[in-house]
Amino acid sequence: MISEEEARRKILGNVGPLGERKVPLSSALGCFSARDISARLPLPAFDNSAMDGYAVVASSCKKGERLRVMGEQPAGLDRKLGISSGEAVRIFTGAPVPQGANAIVMQEDTICDGAEIVVNVDVGPGEFVRKRGCDLAVGQRILAKGERLRAATIALLASQGLADVSVGGEVNAAIISTGDELVKPGGELESGQIYESNSALLSALLLRSGATLKSVEHCRDDRESLIEAIKRGIKNHILIISGGVSVGEHDLVKAALHDLGAKIDIWRVAIKPGKPFLFGHVEKRGPSPQSSPSARERRTRSAGEGSVLGSKCLAFGLPGNPVSAFVTFLQFVRPAILKMMGATNLNLPQVPEKLGVDLTNDSDRAHYIRGKIEQGRFTPVGRQESHALFGLSQSNALLRLDAGQSLKADEIVDVQIWD
Repeated sequence: MISEEEARRKILGNVGPLGERKVPLSSALGCFSARDISARLPLPAFDNSAMDGYAVVASSCKKGERLRVMGEQPAGLDRKLGISSGEAVRIFTGAPVPQGANAIVMQEDTICDGAEIVVNVDVGPGEFVRKRGCDLAVGQRILAKGERLRAATIALLASQGLADVSVGGEVNAAIISTGDELVKPGGELESGQIYESNSALLSALLLRSGATLKSVEHCRDDRESLIEAIKRGIKNHILIISGGVSVGEHDLVKAALHDLGAKIDIWRVAIKPGKPFLFGHVEKRGPSPQSSPSARERRTRSAGEGSVLGSKCLAFGLPGNPVSAFVTFLQFVRPAILKMMGATNLNLPQVPEKLGVDLTNDSDRAHYIRGKIEQGRFTPVGRQESHALFGLSQSNALLRLDAGQSLKADEIVDVQIWD
């Protein structure tokens, strides 16, 4: 059994980024930028109006002034209008400011009188004018390599006239659940059986992490069947096997992987829940349509990818208890996926919160407490046992307690969030 820190170090040491690919902006949400991107256009691109109203010369626009309206400038093509003192141009939000104007007076602060307006307020220079480049300057970095593309960053890229963006590689994954006691949801249960829920949990976590799920299989506790399922699964970048990684007679995953020539780097980690955790890599048994790179991807593949991602599948054996599978996925599988996708920040978001209760970890392993953040406080939720799926479903954060650590209510603690 090794420490959590050593396990993570070993896993990430086996992982490098996949080759970059170019995708349309519409498909880029949640991907990671493969390059630094700088602005090639200022925002706004020209001085424009922040309001519907009138473009004016501020020095001739005092309360009670009458101004002659010289024309109209809607949003769209610049009509190249100009004004001087005592004049105004009817203007609309987003429209280019006419030459000579240096302020906008809102329409509700004016009274229209034929071809003139009466101004009801004093107007200062620059009022309601969005100056060229005030939001973004040419050359300013708008996206860093390894940064996740969010909805707002995609909009920013579109504002630069970009139709597509270079992002990290697509990570393909397969799931195998194991156990004679498991029945697919919708089937009939017999005495001693339970519905299989881990593949649903892991599928959702994979998709949330940005991976592409290629296959989900359930395998009974039969070594030959498991070997055949693993052969199919290792055509992908990542294979996750749920259950069968402990030391019982029916825990067959480690032996099946050995039969396929896998190198097992980790078996058992000092965390709670999640001690029966396995990590290794398996040589792929030939090219797979879903994971073979295109010619372009081969040309752009990063030098850091190495042979592991090119010819091997990373195999993760997660405990069968759902909370253990959840915790080990977040702490070990998710960072590997993000690194393969080109991310630079591999950690779950952390926020400081006030602890709602006293907590002590009497275990010799670090313990991840499942809890809920509400009104600025973190409080454990439900039973803190590895099978307690309902409590997990009510939580939205994890608190890591070191072995032997005690915390008092009202202490400020850093908690990990995933939703």
